[in-house]
Amino acid sequence: MLPEFSIVIPTYKQPAVLLKCLDALSRQRLPRNQFEIIIVGEDDLPETETAVQLFAKQIARNGGPLEVRYLSQPERKGPAAARNRGWRAARGRIIAFTDEDCLPEPGWLSSALPGFQRGAQVMTGQLRVHLPNRPTPLDRTAMLLKRTDFLSANCLCRKSTLERVGGFEEAFNTAWHEDSDLQFKFIQAGIPIGKCPEAVVVYHIRPYPWYGLLHDERNNSYDALLYKRHPRLFRERIPSHRRQTFHYYAAVLSMAISLIGLPMGQAAISLTGLGVWVALSVDLVMRYLPSYPLSWPIIKHAIITALATPFLSVYWRLHGAFKYKVLYL
Repeated sequence: MLPEFSIVIPTYKQPAVLLKCLDALSRQRLPRNQFEIIIVGEDDLPETETAVQLFAKQIARNGGPLEVRYLSQPERKGPAAARNRGWRAARGRIIAFTDEDCLPEPGWLSSALPGFQRGAQVMTGQLRVHLPNRPTPLDRTAMLLKRTDFLSANCLCRKSTLERVGGFEEAFNTAWHEDSDLQFKFIQAGIPIGKCPEAVVVYHIRPYPWYGLLHDERNNSYDALLYKRHPRLFRERIPSHRRQTFHYYAAVLSMAISLIGLPMGQAAISLTGLGVWVALSVDLVMRYLPSYPLSWPIIKHAIITALATPFLSVYWRLHGAFKYKVLYL
């Protein structure tokens, strides 16, 4: 008997986190013969595969059989490629996507099933985000998740529908906008996307390293790719942050003017450029400082982030524009 659902989870070097997700999935109210779990390892770590095998054996001893499969990617290509590998190997007619650091609630699958029985092709559930004890302005994850209406962390699709649009676009080789691209492909194909708020997945945001925002500026390159593939939908559905972008370009340009003016003997122009850059940088620093009592490490990290972000943001925007040959600045 084929299962109703195939749950697909990409994983990368986090076997302990993955096991918490698998434990949550083992508590689904849906009978175990109606779903299977497919884990796609991007890391090829023996520890990950061993952890999955031990979990499957423990489940079989304690609560009856549950089909759990582990697939290893020969090389790391990102979560989009891992999810494609998983759903293409699936036996179920409905593919349920979630992530290794998420905890689906017991009614996740059983809440979504009636919608598919009524003819739904794609459904999204509710992602319940739990913040760390002391969030800071440097952690934008929660804000981004709340604004996004389609997330691969809680997305359920008929396998035939994924086949129709070709699944995830693997050019998005990091965890950024690969789900938006899939959403836009559904929209362009005229495939309705239903909502099932009762299908809940819990996501606990882990402490974010202070340099995380600097690393995330690389995502601007993938913004350019999404814009090239879906210009109209990108303009309609992706926040532009025009004021912030203008701020970044102004900071980079003012510093460039200051550096160019100095060797040319244009001291007034150089000092003007420097003054503008200082004013813009101070404004950014104030935005990054949290409201609770400050320590020197927090102040230092805010200053470094504020000074580096405009240059990284502009670099990755231009990188994406050149790489994907699209006017995205």
